[in-house]
Amino acid sequence: MNILIVEDDILTANQLSKLLISDKYNCDIAYGYKEAQGKLDANSYSLILLDWNLGDGDGLELLQEIRDMEITTPIFMLSANSEIDDRVAVLDSGADDYLCKPYSSVELLARMRALLRRDTSQKTTTITIGDVVLDTASREVFVAGENANLTTAEFDLLELFMQNSNQVLTRYQLSEHINKDNYSIKHSNLVDVHIKNLRKKLQKKDFLLSVRGIGYKINK
Repeated sequence: MNILIVEDDILTANQLSKLLISDKYNCDIAYGYKEAQGKLDANSYSLILLDWNLGDGDGLELLQEIRDMEITTPIFMLSANSEIDDRVAVLDSGADDYLCKPYSSVELLARMRALLRRDTSQKTTTITIGDVVLDTASREVFVAGENANLTTAEFDLLELFMQNSNQVLTRYQLSEHINKDNYSIKHSNLVDVHIKNLRKKLQKKDFLLSVRGIGYKINK
């Protein structure tokens, strides 16, 4: 699968490329607006990772230009802008997903896989496992039709589990997903607290299984 990374910061672009290559993707890098235009003219891609703030242009304008050209390739916008209005503007302009910096590598890869699995003609915002339905757009979770009323952190963790339902997720990966500073990642026991609360709210003690010495996984 060919992925185009559009990122003007050389270090960030190269780190992202190394991450994707380690996960068996092929990558091209465009270090700016004009270089991205050239690569899009010359190649086809399975997914575009697009930074908002480019040195020689605006990523949002490039996004709109791509969609005006009727290119339907999934576009994943990455940005330090975290305001709700910014996210709405990105999605309204045709992006398929949006992730704020800093982000965890496990979340990025999970959401990329979700986009790549998705049929572009039949996009869905829901993930279903058994009678648990998670809606990524409304950020609601329903169990047998009843709203589970999760907190932000609980929702984020459950979304990560459901996007990686065949994998064991380590405590470090889960903590990285909900914490932004290294101290909290290394020393916090919040993950175990959130898992306990998730089990209670989902009313499914065995939905999230403990894997001794490693972390947790979904029991499908």
